[in-house]
Amino acid sequence: MATRVRSYDMLACAGFLARRAPELYSLEMWGGATFDTAMRFLNEDPWERLRHLRARVPNICFQMLFRGANAVGYTNYPDAVVAGFVKHAAAGGMDIFRIFDSLNYLPNLRVAMEAVQNTHAVCEAALCYSGDILDAKRDKFTLKYYVKMARELERMGAHVLAIKDMAGLCRPYAAQKLVKALKEEVGLPIHFHTHDTSGVASSSILRAADAGVDIVDLATASMSGSTAQPNLNSLVAALQHTPRDTGLDLAALNTFSDYWEQVREYYRPFDTAPKTGSAEVYLHEMPGGQYTNLKEQAASMGVAHRWPEIARIYAEVNQLFGDIIKVTPSSKVVGDMALFLFSRGIKPADVVNLEPGATPFPESVIDMLGGGLGWPDGGWPVAMWKAVLGEKKFKEAQAKYLSAVAAEQRQTRKKAKIENPKSKITAAAAELAALKKPLVEKLRREPTDDEFYSHLMYPQVFADFTKHQRDFGDVSVLPTPAFFYGLRPREEISVEIEEGKVLIIRLVSVGDADKDGRRPVTYELNGITREVFIADKGVTATAKSRPKADLSDPMSVAAPIPGLIVVLSTSVGAKVAKGDKLFMMEAMKMQTTIYAPADGVVAELHAAVGDTVESKDLIVKLRSAG
Repeated sequence: MATRVRSYDMLACAGFLARRAPELYSLEMWGGATFDTAMRFLNEDPWERLRHLRARVPNICFQMLFRGANAVGYTNYPDAVVAGFVKHAAAGGMDIFRIFDSLNYLPNLRVAMEAVQNTHAVCEAALCYSGDILDAKRDKFTLKYYVKMARELERMGAHVLAIKDMAGLCRPYAAQKLVKALKEEVGLPIHFHTHDTSGVASSSILRAADAGVDIVDLATASMSGSTAQPNLNSLVAALQHTPRDTGLDLAALNTFSDYWEQVREYYRPFDTAPKTGSAEVYLHEMPGGQYTNLKEQAASMGVAHRWPEIARIYAEVNQLFGDIIKVTPSSKVVGDMALFLFSRGIKPADVVNLEPGATPFPESVIDMLGGGLGWPDGGWPVAMWKAVLGEKKFKEAQAKYLSAVAAEQRQTRKKAKIENPKSKITAAAAELAALKKPLVEKLRREPTDDEFYSHLMYPQVFADFTKHQRDFGDVSVLPTPAFFYGLRPREEISVEIEEGKVLIIRLVSVGDADKDGRRPVTYELNGITREVFIADKGVTATAKSRPKADLSDPMSVAAPIPGLIVVLSTSVGAKVAKGDKLFMMEAMKMQTTIYAPADGVVAELHAAVGDTVESKDLIVKLRSAG
C-alpha cells in the first residue's frame, strides 16, 4: 500500500519532518515499484514528485532502491540507459542509490555503481539476504558467502554496504552475527534493511545495533509492521539512554505518526498486506511486495481459499530453481512459475520428469533460465534447466553461463574499478539517441529527459499516463479523498493549481442520467455556478459477452486467468504451428504468454488488444489446416 501514497499527502507533512527530524540519515523516495505505481495508479509524474519533495526537504538525504541492470523496471536495460537514468535521477535530487541485483549477480551491479560514482551521490551496494546463516543445513547462503560478496562490493567501489533483507528473513541472532562479521571484514559503513513480515524484525534491528550497525531502515509507527519496516518510534524509544541513543525527537516522530494514522484511512481499500506478523515467511520466503501481489493474483483467479497450498508451491519452486535469491524481478518469476504449476496441477518436483521443452512455461521463466536476469551462484540445477528450456536452448544458456563465469573471473583479478573512457561515453550517447528516435516520432517533438526515461522503463504505462494528463491535467493537486472517492453534494475543496493560485470547488448536485447515459453535474468554481454533462460509465457501459472455451477441445484456446490482452500475435486465417505464440495477457503485473496447443488455422478471434477477459473465456478458436 505504501507504494501508492500520493504526493499530496507527502508534501503536506514534508516541511514538518525537515524541521523536526533533520537527524534522519535519509528518506526513501523510490523503492521497489514506486516509480511504476506513481504513473500507473496515481497518475503522477515520479520525477515531479521527487523535485517537489526535494524543495520541501532540502536538509535530509534522499535515497532510492535501484535494481542494478533492471534499473527501476523488470527487465535488463542497455548499459547506456542504466547510466543515463542514474545521472538524471542524481541531478533531480537523489543522493543515495542502494543498488542490488535480484540474484546477487555482481556483474549486473557494475554499470550502475560506476554511474553513481561519477555523480555527487553515494553508492550503496547491497547484498540480498536469503536462507538462514544459523542453520547448518542451509549451506548455500552462508556467512562465508556474504563476507566474500561484501569484500567484492567494496573492491568495486561501494561507499556503503547494505544488507537488503527484503523478505524479513534475517532473524535476530543472525543479524547480530552477520553485522559483526561484516564490520570485522570490510571497512564500509553497514546499512541494515529488513521488513517486519515475521513480527520480530525489531529484535533483529536491536541485535544489529548491538553488533555496531551504522544505519537501519524503519517506518513511522502508524505505517510500520507487517510487510513494511519495523517501528521507528518504538526503536527510538527503546534506544534512549543507551550508547546507541539516536538523538531523534520522539515527540516529533509521534506527531508525524499521528498525521499518517489519519491519512492512512483514505487508503484502507488498497491495504492488502497481512494484518499481523507471521512465521510463515520463514517457509515461503516471499518478499512483502511479492506476497501481496501473489495473494491478489490468487484472489483474481478465485483460489484465495487455497493460499496455503500456493505458498507451499512457491517454496517448492524456489528449491526447484536451486534455492535462489528472491527479490524483484526474480521473486516474481518464482511466483509466475508457482501459479503456472498450480493452475495445471503439476508438482514442482515433477518438472524434471517432463519432456524437455514440451511444456509452455511462462515467458518470464524461460527468460530467467536463459540468462535474462543474470546468473545465480553456482548456476541452475541441470535437470530442471534442461526440462524447462529443452535441449537446444539449454545448451545455448549453459554456454552463456560458462562464458559469464569466465568473464567475471577475469574481472575479479583486476585490481581497480574500470573508469568510463571517452569512447564509451560517446557510444552511450549514440545509443540513447537511437532509443529516443521512436519517442520523438510518437510525440512529434523532442521529449524531456523525464519523459524519455519514464518511457524507457515503462513504455505502455508512460503512454497511458501521458494520455491521462492530456485528458485531465495534473490530478496530483486534488485532495486525496476527492481523488479516490469524488465529492459529495455540497462538499467544498480548495485546489492549488500553482503557487498562489487556488480554486475553490463546490459540488452542488448530480442529476439523473439521460437516454445517452449522461448526467448533469452542477458545481461552483470560485463562487460561480457552472454545469457540465458527464457520461456515467456505469450506465453506458455494456459488458461484452464472450463464449466460454470447451476445455476438452484442444482447438479452443482459453484465457487461463482474468486479465488484460496486451499482445495479439495472430489473426483470423493465419496458419499456426504447435507452440506458436497466440496472445499475451497481463494480470497484477504478471505477464502470461499463451501458445498454440496444436497445428491449425485461426478460425475465430474473440478478443482484441486492450480487452479485459475472464478466466476460461474463449479467445482463439482453431480449425484443422487440412
